Amino acid sequence: MLLDLIRQATADGARALGRVPAELLLSTARLLARTLAGGGVVHLCGNGGSAAQAQHLAGELVGRFLMERPALPAVALTTDTSILTAIGNDYSFNQIFQRQVRALGRAKDMLVAISTSGRSQNIILALEEAGKHGLVRVGFCGEGGETMRPLCEHLFCVPEKSTPLVQEIHITLGHLFCRLVDYYMFEAVAELKPFLNLQKPDDF
Repeated sequence: MLLDLIRQATADGARALGRVPAELLLSTARLLARTLAGGGVVHLCGNGGSAAQAQHLAGELVGRFLMERPALPAVALTTDTSILTAIGNDYSFNQIFQRQVRALGRAKDMLVAISTSGRSQNIILALEEAGKHGLVRVGFCGEGGETMRPLCEHLFCVPEKSTPLVQEIHITLGHLFCRLVDYYMFEAVAELKPFLNLQKPDDF
C-alpha cells in the first residue's frame, strides 16, 4: 500500500507538471532575465510554505543556482520580522506585502507572488500595489486562484486542489526559472538581446 502511495504521488506530480504551458514558462523566464539584465530587482512574497519558497528562490538568485555567476538582485518580502510585525500590528496582516512593495518597488522591477489558494488577501493587495507602480507581476497559484489572473502579466495556475502537490509544482517551476535565467544572462546572451528594449511584458 505504501509503495502504491509513492507511485501515485510521483505520477500525480508528473501529470501536474506536464500541464504547465512550456511556452509560457519560456516567455516568463525571458521576462525575468530581462528584468535583471535591465537593473531591476525581483521581489517575492507568499504565506506559509509559499513564504519558504519565496525565500528559497531569492536565495538561488542572490547566491547561485548551478553555475558560478554574479549575484542577482532578489528580495523575499517575507523575512524581516520587524517590518512584518510592525505592519501587521499597526495596520493589518493584509498589508504586510503591500506596504513593502509601495516602499521598495520600482517600475523596472518584478513582483513574484505565490499563493496556493490564489485568494490570499495580502497577495492580492501586493499585486494591486505593484500594478500602481509599474512592476511586472508574475503569479503562482493552484486551482481556484483565478482571482490573481487580471492582476498578473503572467500567471501559472496549477489545476490541482492538493496543496502539497501545487507547492511541489511551484518550486519546480521556480528552479526552471533559475536555470533559464542563467542560460539567457550568462550562456546565450545573444538570444536575450532582442528582448531587452521591448516596452511591454506581453511582447515576450
